[in-house]
Amino acid sequence: MSAGVKIFAGRGTSDLALKIANAYGLPLGNVAVSSFSDGEFQPSFEETVRGQDVFLIQSTNPPTENLFELLMMIDAARRASAKRIIAVIPYFGFARQDRKDKPRVSIGAKLVANLLTAAGVDRVMTMDLHADQIQGFFEVPVDHLFGSTVFLPYTESLDLSNLVMAAPDTGGTKRANAYAKHLDVDLAICYKQRKKANEIQSMTVIGDVRGKDVLIVDDMCDTAGTLTKSAELFMENGAKSVRAMCTHAVLSGPAFERIENSVLSELVVTDTIPLKQQSDKIKVLSVSDLFANVMQNVVNQESISEHFVIQ
Repeated sequence: MSAGVKIFAGRGTSDLALKIANAYGLPLGNVAVSSFSDGEFQPSFEETVRGQDVFLIQSTNPPTENLFELLMMIDAARRASAKRIIAVIPYFGFARQDRKDKPRVSIGAKLVANLLTAAGVDRVMTMDLHADQIQGFFEVPVDHLFGSTVFLPYTESLDLSNLVMAAPDTGGTKRANAYAKHLDVDLAICYKQRKKANEIQSMTVIGDVRGKDVLIVDDMCDTAGTLTKSAELFMENGAKSVRAMCTHAVLSGPAFERIENSVLSELVVTDTIPLKQQSDKIKVLSVSDLFANVMQNVVNQESISEHFVIQ
């Protein structure tokens, strides 16, 4: 099953990559990174990849070196005559730049897709894109996995009889509604208005949360401003408790401080991005088994539709 397959990790996602390789049943391949005194670096494969299916695991969260390292690894694998190059990008950075939301700005997500294609990638595997349409930015197959695969079993294990699913903003309504339908519970939404990026002007609750255990679901948590404010608003509207599930733990700036000081009972995230620091309020669920299983299905030309319980 694993003949002709090599798995390599970028430096930014080495811990998750090791878990994925172990779940797949293969050791991680040997990659060396040479660095120059000015900060320039050069990755190289220290073993042959000729004629192999090569999986390159790297999330493209900041710094930008993570993205560029992945691009260089793709280029190196192509020049080393790999049979097929699959970029496994648990967190796809720049996904919030999926359109021109004001004049004279880049569509960063499309640019990243073009760069990956130009580097020589044959397939992309990622999870919970900020905007689903980014799949269409690629001219190669994209396997778009969903955090619901690991979040749903955990949600059901909580055994909350008065559960309400919630979206922290209108953009997350589709995701929260999918959870609500699957679990046969009600839905609540926070409507927010922004003055500028990462700064909220006002928020309003839509839906009844009085006496309910609210579970907010989102694709990422960055500064945690929206998340903690929406949690506070739900509690002010009579919620019994508020938890949150966010696939990608970006957690920049004052995020950890906000979470620690918030009314949130718990924030559940995945390990697509390594945590910068630990917190008693943050629980991490691994996506390693999911990615390993989908990678095996891709190698064996088998369907992966069983993983799309909800989207």
